[in-house]
Amino acid sequence: MAHHEQPIEMAPHESEDVSKNLENTASYQEGVQQVEAITQVWSKRALWITFALLYVVSFVDSLMEATQTQLTPYVTSTFSEHALLSTTNVISTIVGGVAALPVAKIINIWGRVEGFTIMILLIVVGLITKAVCHNVETYAAAQTIFWIGHIGLGYIIDVFLADMTTLQGRMLIFGINATPSIATTFSGPAIAQDYLDGSTWRWTFGTFAIVMPTFAIPVLISFILNRQKAKRHGLMPERESGRSSYMSVRHYVREFDVFGILLTTAGFALILLPLSLASSSASKWQSGHIIVMLVIGVCCLIEFVVWERWFVPIPYLPWKYLKDRTILASCVCFFALFTSIYCWDIYFSSYLQVVNQQSVKNAGYILNSYSLASSVFSPLVGFLIQRTGRFKWLGMAAIPFSALGTGLLVYFRHPGAGIGYLVMCQIFNGVAGAIVPLCTQMAVMVSVGHNEVAVVLALHTVFGSMGAAIGLAISGAIWTNTLPRAIHNHLPEAQKDQYMTIYSSLKTQLSYKWGSPVREAIVAAYGDTQRLLAVTGACFIPLMFIMIFAWKDLDVRRVVQTRGNVF
Repeated sequence: MAHHEQPIEMAPHESEDVSKNLENTASYQEGVQQVEAITQVWSKRALWITFALLYVVSFVDSLMEATQTQLTPYVTSTFSEHALLSTTNVISTIVGGVAALPVAKIINIWGRVEGFTIMILLIVVGLITKAVCHNVETYAAAQTIFWIGHIGLGYIIDVFLADMTTLQGRMLIFGINATPSIATTFSGPAIAQDYLDGSTWRWTFGTFAIVMPTFAIPVLISFILNRQKAKRHGLMPERESGRSSYMSVRHYVREFDVFGILLTTAGFALILLPLSLASSSASKWQSGHIIVMLVIGVCCLIEFVVWERWFVPIPYLPWKYLKDRTILASCVCFFALFTSIYCWDIYFSSYLQVVNQQSVKNAGYILNSYSLASSVFSPLVGFLIQRTGRFKWLGMAAIPFSALGTGLLVYFRHPGAGIGYLVMCQIFNGVAGAIVPLCTQMAVMVSVGHNEVAVVLALHTVFGSMGAAIGLAISGAIWTNTLPRAIHNHLPEAQKDQYMTIYSSLKTQLSYKWGSPVREAIVAAYGDTQRLLAVTGACFIPLMFIMIFAWKDLDVRRVVQTRGNVF
């Protein structure tokens, strides 16, 4: 841990690239001034306690995600809409990603505590709505609310940790905070299995709606107490806007560029959703509503560019940061990683249950071996960045793991392949999943000052979410356009008229006895479809390599961003 007050000297040849040292905090936004005031007055003990409390919240959030991932196929199957597994996630992923930049403004303008509170409330509302939903449309809406809170919470915790650390030691703390998945990899699927066997998936969401705020409240108390301490020392900025309620609404509509957010969300949603919805329409891509969605989506994105370029008073998208090649290349690299993974990930649990005869619990263990490997290697990646001060070489080292993990899936994602080979591929991808996110986060943060850290992390999150949304849309398009036809082709003549009933429900697929002609047909169809998903995911690996190659090889040891008692 260190107590930083003065910037260190920089090598002359590096000063132009990374001179983001401490500056006059009077120019900082209020949320940043608040957190710097807190870090200057809290004790070492308070620092450690706050980190421990944030770690517990990260653990609960990771457990919640590991559990609900196994339940989602059963939720959609309850409404006979198993094929809409990717569709229900596309819109939530888009909205969750787009929301990251407004959240960055909230925590920079109002404060970290306020943003944290809002995200917890959104998670709770989303979970309660999931628990009581009675159709897939309500579930999709609940998933969107939940996902905004989930993505926002993870993002705000990252910002908290950035506020609490020096740049050199930051990735080590980030890596340690990623380790809850080591436990939740095993506990999440087991909890999901227990709820399915002994209760219902609805009570899973209800339970976490109680557990999450219970563990989040101590974090709020810690920051509020230390904020009061900073206020007593006269370090907190005064909040006096002098605006009426109406003027405040107008101010924040302009500040958050609400119109730009709506255009972005509508544009991406209306373009990506038809990829997975077209196959369910009678006329496929010739359907009127599919064409209308695509046309309006493209128009929304064009209008967004025009609005941001010539008319918006305060831009939603911070274009100036994308002019930095390291920030842009890092964001695109993160985008490519998530697109690649989500091309084949969303239906993997269903594949393991249908093709490899795995239970929900065991399928979850195999699926989450990616998260397990990522969690195990994340602290090591952080330690290597701390010791060497460099991150580009680590990014390059991730490419062989990603190429092997995704490339070998093309061969092993077929009926008859051993479970061990599938786990091996997950571990290879997990190692890359530890290296790339930490290195891309470091690359965007080292390029700016403390006042801009929240914004560039939000930009990083937006690119990751867009990559995930596009990956989900691609997987949904391949799944909905390939699997029904494959099931129909492989089914015995006597059962061909049942192919849509079989296709629509995971429970129906699992109900056929192993070795029966119908089950063999389903298994063969899954193999054909999953191979296409893996091939598509592998196509994005070269883009990752090109983007990492474009990074500047910066030394994080030469940059100081934070002050006060920090790690």
